[in-house]
Amino acid sequence: MNANRKLIAVVLATGALLTGCATNSSQPFGGGYNNASNSASAGYGVIDSIQVAQAENRTSGAGAILGGVVGALAGNQIGSGGGRTAATVAAGVAGAALGNSVEKSRNAPGPEQYQINVRMDNGEYRAVMQDSVYDLRVGNRVRIVDGRVYRY
Repeated sequence: MNANRKLIAVVLATGALLTGCATNSSQPFGGGYNNASNSASAGYGVIDSIQVAQAENRTSGAGAILGGVVGALAGNQIGSGGGRTAATVAAGVAGAALGNSVEKSRNAPGPEQYQINVRMDNGEYRAVMQDSVYDLRVGNRVRIVDGRVYRY
């Protein structure tokens, strides 16, 4: 009974540890530009460049949790005493990493997004991420309103 509680504690701790390593950054380019999607201000400028970016596919964490549980259960079958605990932890971590990798590879790639870099009239640069560019071209005079770029 005590071994089952240890196993559950190890699996939960492994899952919590791996969840803490996740990132939610969706900004593929930094480049010193201000991100206009974070501000509600309006401004006028000229499109400096347009770059296509593939949004990264995200995992739900289910693959890591399932992989960690399966790995911990398999690792618990190896050795005895302290060696069993070490094998359970190691197999749980490896299973979680493998499960997350499998889930990520099975998910479809994220949608295409466009980073529109605008040189503002006041001299600063802003980068705006949009799902489409419609009729926007480099050199167009544009305005930015609520984090979206429109022809002006």
